[in-house]
Amino acid sequence: MTPLSAAPLKRARHRSSFKTALVLAGGAARGSYEVGVVDYILTSVAKTLGIRTQVDVLCGTSVGAINACVVAAYADDPILCSKVLLSEWQGLRLEELVRLNTRELVGLLGPFLERRIARQRGSDRRGGLLDPSGIERIVKRAIPFNRIEKHIASGLLTGLTLSTTHIATGRTVIFVQHHSDARPKWSRDPTISVVSGTLGAEHALASGALPLLFPAVRIDGEFYCDGGLRQNVPLSPARRLGADGLIVVNPRFIPPPSGPAKGDAPYPGPLSLLGKALNALLLDRIDNDLDRLKRINAILEAGVNRYGTAFLAEVNLGLGEGGGSATVRPLQTVHIRASQDIGALAAEYVRSKEFGARTPGVLGRALRRIAEWQGEGESDLLSYVLFDGGFSTQLIELGRSDARARHEELCAFFARTTE
Repeated sequence: MTPLSAAPLKRARHRSSFKTALVLAGGAARGSYEVGVVDYILTSVAKTLGIRTQVDVLCGTSVGAINACVVAAYADDPILCSKVLLSEWQGLRLEELVRLNTRELVGLLGPFLERRIARQRGSDRRGGLLDPSGIERIVKRAIPFNRIEKHIASGLLTGLTLSTTHIATGRTVIFVQHHSDARPKWSRDPTISVVSGTLGAEHALASGALPLLFPAVRIDGEFYCDGGLRQNVPLSPARRLGADGLIVVNPRFIPPPSGPAKGDAPYPGPLSLLGKALNALLLDRIDNDLDRLKRINAILEAGVNRYGTAFLAEVNLGLGEGGGSATVRPLQTVHIRASQDIGALAAEYVRSKEFGARTPGVLGRALRRIAEWQGEGESDLLSYVLFDGGFSTQLIELGRSDARARHEELCAFFARTTE
């Protein structure tokens, strides 16, 4: 077979009505795991099929929103897309991205520094303890947002959604840019709002603004932060934009069930509890959402088997969903999750000589101390802040490996786009 880099793959000549969606969850520095999965889909799966693995809808939350924007920007050139993702993540330097935000630290002193705080009130970034300038530079350099608009206008992409949390109300706000032919019927859920328009760096940065760590972002006068607080896995926006099949990437390892612990287990420290809290906020709901989707699929399949193909039409008629992308229908799903404990990998990496050589300063020594304090499986917090190219490379390889284990399933999924 001709090497992938030597002969760009052709787009499928006969596209079916089957629309695919890529759903990328949050996880801060764990986002490099998603890159490994995406790279495998865009290169290895495409090579097997002999066509581009076209994604019609992209939905991202938190760091998944940033990755989704890269994929959307380079939708016409999957090889370049992979190169950009790999280059940016593998080139991360921890000391450039994890720096204290001295302005916000000063702000914590509150009334003692009222004049200083008053001068900050007009800022477009507020609330985080880490300086966001490093991530801002990467997003603005790596993502040509004008290309997203071009691809959506041409029909190459159906739509892109980025989930955020509105600071003032706590509601989920989904920023969406979609093709004019797509007329989604959005949810009536009062806790969710949808804002349509042209997406830019500020929307991606807002979705990735993990509370306490990175400052919230002001958009049109309102502050927004990480969308994972309420909607870490945007399955509904993908369905409402017409997706018939979803690939969901989940950087969360679920250990096998174990029996009750023997002896007196020590009470976890505050850093361990913070890591577990981030897991609960950003990753734990993925399985609940997918389980709900599986149950809906099973009910619909049982109804069709019992009453025939007219069952779906009758259900949608009864729900007031007469047609369009909002109709209730089975969704094919491929769920790729981390096969190894990323928290444990983070602690192991921080204790390695490679990390010591890459980050020899105060920050490196502090993270090594944290890794030494935490017991086995208790280093989740490290994995969220470890924006380091060496660690990213490890997670990228893990993502590739986990996608490779689902190669046949992924090929069957994308083969449907040519039927």
